[in-house]
Order: sequence, then structure tokens, then C-alpha cells
Amino acid sequence: MTDNISEKDKKDWENFLSKNEKLPNKDIKLDKKIPLKIRSIDLHGYTLEQANQSIENFIIKSYQEKITKLIVVTGKGIHSQNEKDPYVSKDLSILKYSVPEFISNNKNLMKIIYEMKDAKIDDGGDGAFYIFLKKK
Repeated sequence: MTDNISEKDKKDWENFLSKNEKLPNKDIKLDKKIPLKIRSIDLHGYTLEQANQSIENFIIKSYQEKITKLIVVTGKGIHSQNEKDPYVSKDLSILKYSVPEFISNNKNLMKIIYEMKDAKIDDGGDGAFYIFLKKK
């Protein structure tokens, strides 16, 4: 590295100083994300019909109240009684797969839903999922 500064660099520096321009401080993280309005529902113990009706009402009401993120806890199905039904797969829980399928097949609900995805471990992991609602 040399100690010689070019004439162009000197002029650029003088121009910068004469304009009193301020550079943004990159050390300060400006996170202007709008905080999400979050609401959750726990469907443990619900029958499939009760769960579907509750989740439909919950989504519509949350959308009307401008909630942006929903946490839906279905459980993992390890305590479900489906092993007593010979017509139901013993590998699948009832609500864990049925509720998201019900939502996906409901055109009115899908019009107000931006995205559905698996929950993080803090919010229930495999026994929960997120619904992000569109802005009203």
C-alpha cells in the first residue's frame, strides 16, 4: 500500500466535506418491519368436524380484525383414537393433516390467506403450523 493519494481522490474528499453530506451508519440496523399481529388457536381434543368449523371461524374473524399471523396447534396425533378405527391409517393423525387440507380446499379461506407453513419448534413444531393472512 502506498501513502500517495491521487489528486482525484483529494478532490472527491474535499467535495464530500464541503457538502456536509451524512453517510448512513451501517452499524445501526434499521429494521422497519411492521410487527405481526399474532393470534393462536389450540385444537387439541376437537373432533374433525369441530376443528374444521372452529378454524374456519377463527381465520375469518382474525382477518376481519386485521391479524396477520395465526398459529394453529393441532397436536402430533400421538394420543388420537384413530388406532381403533380400521379404516383410518395408523400412521396419520386426524387433525395434523386434515385441518390444513380442509383450509387448502376452502376457496373462500384461501382468498384471504397469503401463506401456510410449518411452525418453528418454539410454537409447536410438528404439532402446529402458521397461517399468514393477507392485508385487508
